[in-house]
Amino acid sequence: MTHIFVALGANLGDPAAQLQQAIAALAAWPTMTLLQSSSFYASAPVGYTDQPDFVNAVCELETELSALEVLAALLSIEAENGRERNFKNSPRTLDLDLILYGNEQIDVPDLTVPHPRMHERAFVLQPLLEIAPQAQIPGLGAAQDYLAAVAAQTLTRIPEKSLTSA
Repeated sequence: MTHIFVALGANLGDPAAQLQQAIAALAAWPTMTLLQSSSFYASAPVGYTDQPDFVNAVCELETELSALEVLAALLSIEAENGRERNFKNSPRTLDLDLILYGNEQIDVPDLTVPHPRMHERAFVLQPLLEIAPQAQIPGLGAAQDYLAAVAAQTLTRIPEKSLTSA
């Protein structure tokens, strides 16, 4: 079994509900076991900024699937949630990224793990460190070491009560 981490994000429709549905879909996926998920966080868009803010989270799972099989599962869940890829950094109903696959470094067409920009994004690092404070980024070191560099990025934890009352 391999421990993996998946980053989730959405900013169209009901982003928090979509993340909750995606977490349920990950937990229900054959040969994947959900171990834990982070709080939800609101973040400003990166790259293309003329769009709504995002809701983000990170999940830890355990799986027997290969990294490419995990990618196929993530793409399937995105498609089920109406994901369209109109242009880079476009608004989306759901974005699922395999950010860590055990301690492996993978660079094949369509998949790079660890995610190449995860250490530059507060909306990935903060939720990851919430559930895995000792997380290591293969080839880079402790995820905690990159948190100070992204401190200026606005990230707001969404209280759980706000998610259930929406």
